[in-house]
This record gives sequence, C-alpha cells and structure tokens, in this order.
Amino acid sequence: MPVSHTPRKGRILFIAISLLIAGAAGWTLLGNNSSAPEFNTADVIRGDIEDSITALGTLEPLNYVDVGTQVSGQLKVLHVELGDQVEAGQLLAEIDPTLYLAQVEASTAQLANQQAQLKDREAQYDLARLQAQRQRNLFAEDATSRESLETAEATLRSAAAQVDVLKAQIRQTESALKGDQADLNYTRIYAPMDGTIVQQLANQGQTLNANQTAPIVVQIADLSTMRVRTQVSEADISKLQVGMPAYFSTLGQPQRRWEGELRQILPTPEVINNVVLFNALFDVPNPDGELLPQMSAQVFFINASAEDVLLIPAAALRSQGSGEQEIQVLDAQNRVQTRQVRIGVRNRVMAEVLEGLEQGERVITGQVSSTQNGSTTERPRRFM
Repeated sequence: MPVSHTPRKGRILFIAISLLIAGAAGWTLLGNNSSAPEFNTADVIRGDIEDSITALGTLEPLNYVDVGTQVSGQLKVLHVELGDQVEAGQLLAEIDPTLYLAQVEASTAQLANQQAQLKDREAQYDLARLQAQRQRNLFAEDATSRESLETAEATLRSAAAQVDVLKAQIRQTESALKGDQADLNYTRIYAPMDGTIVQQLANQGQTLNANQTAPIVVQIADLSTMRVRTQVSEADISKLQVGMPAYFSTLGQPQRRWEGELRQILPTPEVINNVVLFNALFDVPNPDGELLPQMSAQVFFINASAEDVLLIPAAALRSQGSGEQEIQVLDAQNRVQTRQVRIGVRNRVMAEVLEGLEQGERVITGQVSSTQNGSTTERPRRFM
C-alpha cells in the first residue's frame, strides 16, 4: 500500500515559516536597538578643584653677592671651596701683597722724611721770627737800616710759607698712605654675609686684573629663602595679581609642593623665539636646603579653588564660563533629562556644581554613534 508524504511536507513547511518569522523578529529587534542612541556618561563625584595658570620657572637665591677683588695681583690662597658654609667677616682669599706692602713702606718713609723736614723748617721759621723781631727793636732805636728790617721780615714770611708747603705735602702723603694701606687690606678678601659658596670663578694661582672691572672670585648665596623666577606668556599675564597664591614642584620631587605668594611682576618682558614672556617672582622658604639654584620648577598660580565639592567633567557643559548652565542627565531608566545647573570653579577638565545635581547622578559627556564597519565612535559635546 503506498505511503503518503503529505504530513512530512507539512512539518517542513512549518519549520521554514517559523524560521522566517524568528529572523524577521530578530532583524526588527536589532534594527530598533541600533537606532537607539548610546551615550558616554560620567558620575557626579565629590572632590577638589583648582583653576590655575601654569608656567615654567627657575630657582635662584633671594639674597646673594658676587665677591670680587678690588686690587690686581696673583690669587695666592683660596680658603674656601664650593658648597662651604661661611660667616660674615670670614677670610675667603688672599692676593699676593708684596707690591702693596712695598707701597705702604715707601709712603711711610716719605711721610717720615717730610715730617723731619717740617721740624727743620719750623726751626728756621722760629729763627727768622726772632731775627725779624730783633730788627724791629733795632729799627725803633734807629740802630739798623730799613733795608735790614725788610730783609728780616721777608725771610720770616718765606720760612712760614715753607712750613705751610711741607704741611700740605704731609697731608698729601698721609692720604696716599691711607690709599696704600687700603689696597694692602684689599689683598685679604672677607665674606660680606653669611651663606653658602655657590660659585667659584677664580682659581688659586690665577692672576686677577682689577684695572677695568672687579674680577669675581666666589659667589655667596643665602639659600634659606629661594626666589622663583617664572616666565608667563602675555596671554596669561593679565590673569595674575600680586598676592595671589602660587606653588610649584621640581623635576626631582614632582609630588611635593612648595607654596608662596606672587610678590612682583616685572614690567619689562623678554622676547624668546618671537614669544613675549613676563617674569613673575615669588619667594619660598628653604629651611632644609633641598632647593638649589638653577633648579627647574613647574609653577601654578591659583586663580580659584574649592575643596570637597560636587564635580562633573567640563565636557558635559554646553558653553564656556561659569554661572547658569544647561546639561543632560541620564536617569535610572536611561532616559535623557535636561537640567539647569549652577557652575562655580571651572578648569579645562572639571567643573564645580553649586546647584542642580546630586552625587552619583550620571551626566552625558558625549554620544556614541555606529560606523559602517560596526565599530563605534564618540561624538563629543559641542560648545554653543
């Protein structure tokens, strides 16, 4: 008896129709999901924020002095080395004093000679005075001629003049002797202040010429207080104000902060590679001596700051500036809500929220759109 194939064909048809329906449903579902927008979000967090102007700076001592020689000669002895701690009045170096000792001895001998001549001239003056008086007495008694009287008086005046000349020469020699003694004293170089030897610009045995400029032997610096010389661009210099807080870190200790206040903005700029830079100065204490001259510093001038406040990424904001802002929030059901918030301190990365958001809420920072190859790219928020 022949077997019927009708039930088998019906089952195959049923399976095919079911697969078509499932495929259509899946395609519809995938199409709807692909058309639904996806967003990049960020949580509202609590933390600290700072709006600052950054610049590069160089450390230098607040107080320093270049110690030089006022006389020429060979540097006979150098008593200090780089890094030595010195006190005011301490002997640092000695110039060969041979020539200056000879000048002092010559001036002293000349002074002694002139003082001896002065005594001789004063004796001659006394004799001339007595002779002139005797001639006056004789002339009064008509016992001598007028010519003899006039000769005696002229001799007296000449003796007085010679005494005056010698006295003037003695004063001149005494002045020269003081200068020679000063030059002799200058051959011994003393520290004018307490500090550290930070530079040595002359070596023992070197001949120094002080006829035109004073040669520098060493530089002494007080490292207890350092000055930060910061170069600020002309675009940022208007944002600085004297007295505003500032801090910096060094390459060797990037995690440590040294703090101070802006003390001075120099009015004359420097032009480096056609870039106009202004020097801003502030001081920091250096009690432990960790800061040294010529160190590089990353400087931050604090324009505004806030601690333990609500923060959101700046990318969530639709416009620049602070005050009232409009943002978009993604709620628990992934629905987009537009929210008015008030913004406080703001920098390029984060912004302080004063009103309008709670900690833990999600704000939209950008939309993710699909590309033709199935990957995703972020469409950032644009500022209005």
